[in-house]
Order: sequence, then C-alpha cells, then structure tokens
Amino acid sequence: MDILLKPIVTEKMTDQGDKYNRYGFIVDRDANKIQIKNAVEQMYGVTVESVKTMIYNGKRKVRYTKSGIMSGRTAVIKKAIITVAKGDTIDFYSNI
Repeated sequence: MDILLKPIVTEKMTDQGDKYNRYGFIVDRDANKIQIKNAVEQMYGVTVESVKTMIYNGKRKVRYTKSGIMSGRTAVIKKAIITVAKGDTIDFYSNI
C-alpha cells in the first residue's frame, strides 16, 4: 500500500514549512497517523513530531455543455500535515 500519494506544494504550505517546519501530503484514505509518520520518516529521513489529518469530501460539480447537463463529483482526499523536529527539513525538489 502506497501511503504518501503526493506532497502539497502551495504558497501556504511553503510558508508553513519555513516558519513552523510543517509539510503537507495527500495520503491514502485508509492510512492512520502512525503509518503516515513511519512512511515520512522512512522516505525523507526526518524525525516527525506530530501528524494532523483531515478528510476532504468530494464536491458535486455540474457542467452545462452543448449535449446537455453533465454532473459528477470530485474525489475524496485525505490530507496530512506533518510537523518535523527542529533542524530537519524536507526538500521536495531534490529528486527532480
């Protein structure tokens, strides 16, 4: 099971990383905090102090097209905000 799906790289999360050593990830919905902590420590070699998780429910979307109304939903995602120990950093751009 792949726990960490992708990092969240936005202005807000970059600012949080600089100020508070917090980094965001989109994670598997079935993963718990302990599994997320172990996956981050193993993948990036840092010490994780805390993990906060939140589940975002999908929104209903409607498009008006030439062939009629098309409706659907966006995906349900789970985000994890990771706080790492002082002095540790995660560099998302190192393996590009």
